[in-house]
Amino acid sequence: MSTDPNNSFATPTVVVIQHATHPERDKQFRALAVSSEFLKANRKMLRIRCTQCQMSLEKPLKCAKCKSVWYCSKECQKKHWSTHKPRCHEVGRSSGALKFIRMFILNPLLMNFLKIGAAIDCGLIDNPRIGFDVPFGVRVDIAIEPSDVLDFVGLYLGSKSVGEKLQGMVQVNAMAPYELTPERVDKWREARARHDAEGFAKDPVGLVDFIDATCTEHFGNAATVELHFPRVVLDIAKAREPFLLVSAVTGAETRKPMSAMLCLE
Repeated sequence: MSTDPNNSFATPTVVVIQHATHPERDKQFRALAVSSEFLKANRKMLRIRCTQCQMSLEKPLKCAKCKSVWYCSKECQKKHWSTHKPRCHEVGRSSGALKFIRMFILNPLLMNFLKIGAAIDCGLIDNPRIGFDVPFGVRVDIAIEPSDVLDFVGLYLGSKSVGEKLQGMVQVNAMAPYELTPERVDKWREARARHDAEGFAKDPVGLVDFIDATCTEHFGNAATVELHFPRVVLDIAKAREPFLLVSAVTGAETRKPMSAMLCLE
């Protein structure tokens, strides 16, 4: 990094970036990652509901503009338009952000880390009533960001154009518990009853809202998903075993305490 030697507060004129990749990274990733074949084969396991009437859908109609809400019929779309209109906006991606959210949800490795983080953040390991007779929800903020850190740095420093085609990925930027609205509480009760009937009465159940980073109070869309917490997830969250991190530059190993956000990094 180069600056004016006569001014210690001068803005740097040159930024030197050292980029290193651990030699075992790709091998470890392939050993842990869920295959694209698995994700494609399990797409039908994700049940989509009409945004207006909550009917389960096999062939949903999608908003042509924002591509982020689904309907069972044109009639339901018309009924919901007054609510959806303030949030509806044109998107550049052909399938909208919810396509990426769906793939995230279908990935058991990512979802288990999210559940561990949520169990820590929402107090499931401290309060045995949460998820049973106490409803709870989690807000997860996501964004589509460059998968290559050098592309990310280039955009941040202004050396790359926003219009350039870059390989992207879903990035979780924040997670926090939130208070459910009366409508959300009703959805939680439905989810709780459904899991009880399916044999999971001893496991906590919650709701998670995946929010696109472009969302504000009056702009953007979200997807609500039921979260089932099996016993193994709660055991891992309770044990709080530290994560082992290895430096790609020096090879030094460090252990970081388990936290909600570290589960999502």
